[in-house]
Amino acid sequence: MTLLIRLLINAVALWVAGYLIEGIQFGEQLSANNPQSFLPLLGVALIFGLVNAIIRPILKFFSFPLVIITLGLFTFVINALMLLITSAIAGSFDLPFAVDGFMPALLGSLVISIVSVILSKLLIDDDDK
Repeated sequence: MTLLIRLLINAVALWVAGYLIEGIQFGEQLSANNPQSFLPLLGVALIFGLVNAIIRPILKFFSFPLVIITLGLFTFVINALMLLITSAIAGSFDLPFAVDGFMPALLGSLVISIVSVILSKLLIDDDDK
C-alpha cells in the first residue's frame, strides 16, 4: 500500500512542478471528467520512481565527495539529473512529459522535494516505513 501511495505522491509532485515551473511540460491537460488523462502522469511517476530507485543511488555514491564539500547542496543537482533522465525515458515511451533544460530541472527538483516531503508526512505513517 505504501508503494502505491508513494507513486501517487510522485505523480502529484511532478504535476505541481509542471504547473509551477515554465520549462516542465505535460502534453495533456488533466481532467476529472476523463480519468484516462491521469494515466500518462502515473506512467511518468512510475518512471521517476524507478530512476530514483536504480540510478540515483549510483550517482550519490560516486558524487559523495561533492555532496560532502557542498554540504549536501549537490544533492539538488543529482535530483535535477534524475528529472532530466526521467524526461528522456518518458519521451522514448511517447509519454507527454518534457523538461527543457537544466535550470527548469533544478527548480523542478526543488519543488518535487518540497511537495514530496509535505505529502509523505501527511499521508504515510511512520509505522509503514
